[in-house]
Parts: sequence; C-alpha cells; structure tokens
Amino acid sequence: MELLDKTINSYLDVWLGPRDPRVKGWLLLENYTPTFIFSALYLLIVWLGPKYMRNKQPFSCRGILVVYNLGLTLLSLYMFYELVTGVWEGGYNFFCQDTHSGGEADMKIIRVLWWYYFSKLIEFMDTFFFILRKNNHQITVLHVYHHATMLNIWWFVMNWVPCGHSYFGATLNSFIHVLMYSYYGLSAVPAMRPYLWWKKYITQGQLTQFVLTIFQTSCGVVWPCAFPQGWLYFQISYMISLIILFTNFYPQTYNKKASSRRKEYQNGSTATVNGYTNSFSSLENNVKQRKQRKD
Repeated sequence: MELLDKTINSYLDVWLGPRDPRVKGWLLLENYTPTFIFSALYLLIVWLGPKYMRNKQPFSCRGILVVYNLGLTLLSLYMFYELVTGVWEGGYNFFCQDTHSGGEADMKIIRVLWWYYFSKLIEFMDTFFFILRKNNHQITVLHVYHHATMLNIWWFVMNWVPCGHSYFGATLNSFIHVLMYSYYGLSAVPAMRPYLWWKKYITQGQLTQFVLTIFQTSCGVVWPCAFPQGWLYFQISYMISLIILFTNFYPQTYNKKASSRRKEYQNGSTATVNGYTNSFSSLENNVKQRKQRKD
C-alpha cells in the first residue's frame, strides 16, 4: 500500500505540480488511495445493495434518519457560517481570489473546507439509506454521479487549491444542504409530512446554485488573479454536467407527479397525501356506495 501511495503521489505531483503545504499530514489528504477506495466501495454497494435487498423487507430507519439528517443540517449550517465569516474577515474578492492573500482567514477557510470534503464521505449514507429502505427509484444516475465524484474532486481541491476562489461553490452548497437535510429530517417524522412543501424549491435552488457558481467562476477567467486557471475551467465544466443532469431530472420527477395526480383525479380514485388516505374522499365514496345499494 505504501508503494502504491508513493507511485500515485509522484504521478499526481508531476501532473498537477506541488501541493499546498498547509494541508500536509491532514487526515485523508496525504494520499489519494483511501479516497479512491472509499469511492470504489460506494459504487460496489450501489451495485450489490439492491440485489441483496431484493427479497428482504425494507428497513424503516426512521429514528436514525432523524438523527443523521439533523446532524448534517447542523454541520452544513456550521460550514456555511464559518465560510461566510472567513470570506468577510479575509476581504475576499468576489471576482477572483488567490490562495495566499487572505492571511489567517485563509487557514480558517481551509479548515472549514476540510470538513466540507469529509462531509462528502458522510453523505454516502444518503444512498445506503435508500438501499436499506428499498427506495431504489431515488438512486438515479444524477444521484450516484454527484456523490461518487464530489469526494474525489474535493480531495484534489484540498491538496492544490484549498482556499481562495474555491470557497464560493462550497458556501452555496452548504446553504442548500441546510434546507435539504432539514427537509429530509422532518419528512422522516410522519406527523410533519403534510407541512413540507418546499422540496420542489430545493431542486430549483440547486440549479440556481450551479448557475451562480458558473458565473462566479467565470469571473476568475475574465478578470484573472493568481488562482490557477485550469481549476476554474474544470469547475465550469463540472457545473455544466450537473445542470444537464438536473434539468433532465427535474421535469421527469415533478411533471410525472403532477400528471399522476391529474389522472387519479380524473379517474375518481381515492386521494392520498404522503401515503395516507384522504378521509373525506373515503367518506364521500362510502356514502355514494350506500345510496346505490338502497336504490
């Protein structure tokens, strides 16, 4: 393993240049091999997990889902707050910010972005819970692509550009995750489900996040500073790939739901809300049936 790490590190250093010495020795950042292995195991579980669960009863996971989503909500809120205050303290330039001019604020950003990188490992559990609950329809190409790539991308970001212009996408994403994981945490409590109306707008917020990140990243291309240009072009390309996948996911998900609701209404079927039968509709149908029997 040590020989493999040295070989991979030497190739990466030749390809990408010297690493940022400020993260030397940090957990999981010294070598790429652990991050790659975690990602490979994730993809293996995504492939084998549904096969293993095929003939088994789904797990509820309700209690652990509340704790898990609450934990990620608080972590995302912490990262968002620390990134915003770090950017303010360092006087970061929105249009282009290099990685060595923010003073002590740069180290604050680096520490928070390490947690952002590590959170991408924790978020593998999103998919594992889908598998255990047999919600396989939620394990989409978009979902797997996003989860499998983010951990790897941020390993490289943390080793070469761990602050400066890298802050913006992570800040927006942390804010979106506060909304998203709070939604999922509350939706694990059945009594709260009828009051949760903002899932559709979370997806819209994610798309807005990608567009804003492309705009802010492009500013660094148009008005360059000492931040490496190659990283900017890569981020723009990655955001475009997510936009393409999200714009395909959004109409398929929400238009199908609206269409199925219209069909149920037209067919006179019993209305359901979050898996619970609408009692008024059931009562009305029972009354009609009694009248028909009397006639």
